[in-house]
Amino acid sequence: MSVSDGWVNVDDALERTFDLPSFPEAIAFVNRVAELAETENHHPDMTISYRKVTLRWTTHSERGITDRDRDLAVRSAALAEPS
Repeated sequence: MSVSDGWVNVDDALERTFDLPSFPEAIAFVNRVAELAETENHHPDMTISYRKVTLRWTTHSERGITDRDRDLAVRSAALAEPS
């Protein structure tokens, strides 16, 4: 599975920063990603800085990026888009 659309490989993790319209929308996005992560039992590293949210998907046990990370990167990016 190929992932692009803003995702970059940084130290064996898929990383992307999302710039949301407001702080409350950034927090809502983080909550949606958290729900997805809990459902899939696979959790990204997340950093919040006001309206910017950075996600990092990697599989620590595999020491790098797996198809699961690629799938969840695509799915989490879709959660940033207005519904």
